[in-house]
This record gives sequence, structure tokens and C-alpha cells, in this order.
Amino acid sequence: MIETLKTLFNRDLNKLKLEIESYQNESKIWSVDKTIANSAGNLCLHLIGNLNTYIGAQIGKTDYIRNRELEFSNKDISKEILLAQIKATTQTVNDALTLLTEEDLKKEYPIIVFEAKTSTEFLLIHLTTHLAYHLGQINYHRRLLDN
Repeated sequence: MIETLKTLFNRDLNKLKLEIESYQNESKIWSVDKTIANSAGNLCLHLIGNLNTYIGAQIGKTDYIRNRELEFSNKDISKEILLAQIKATTQTVNDALTLLTEEDLKKEYPIIVFEAKTSTEFLLIHLTTHLAYHLGQINYHRRLLDN
């Protein structure tokens, strides 16, 4: 399961990197339009914050401190900085998952994220689907707004 999770996180973080790289007009990363409330840049920051919190800080014991509000209020961060943050997050996720054993996956996740306690395995699977969900939004955002 750990190798499967690593494969999924790496696949989708690499796709996130490709999506951000693919914007022809860098300013469009931060565009919103009509009913599109979140820019691709803010969704990218949200994914970075989410993974660094729930995998990096909790499992990898990094010193990451999340500021979720800034994930949605920061604007106009350069493509270069976003790409560097994706790269660093990918490394953090891989380093943290390497620390886990199959037995660790069955253990209770150290903090309550949802309404009730979950296993570490459940939370990690949730994080893969969360990443894929927002990755799809970013792809759609780019194809609609990066003219």
C-alpha cells in the first residue's frame, strides 16, 4: 500500500507541476471568472499546504505550520516559486511515506481531521483523492482561462 500511495502522489504532483508549467500566460494562473471562485494558483497553494500539513508535519515530523487562509488569499506568486514549492512538497511526501510501515497505516491518524478518528491509511487515501480532485479543477481552469 505504501508503494501504491507513493506512486499516486508522485503521479499527481508531477501532473500538478505540468499543469502550472503549461500556463502560457503566467498571470492567468491567478485568474478567476464568473463562477470560478478559486484560481489555479490558489488551488495549487491549497494542495501544497494540505500535503505539507497532513503528511509532512504529522507523519514526516517537519516543522511546517499551515496558514490555510493565505492559501486562498495570496496572489501573484511567480510560476517559478509555485514550481519550487511543488518540488519541495513532492520530496516531503516521499520522505514521510518512506518512514511508514504497513502496520503504521492501520494505526489511528494522530489528529482528528474529519468528524471522527480515522486510520492513517484512510487519511492518506483521502489525500490522494483530494489532490486528484483539485488537479482536475486546475486542468479545467487552465484550458478555460489561459487563452
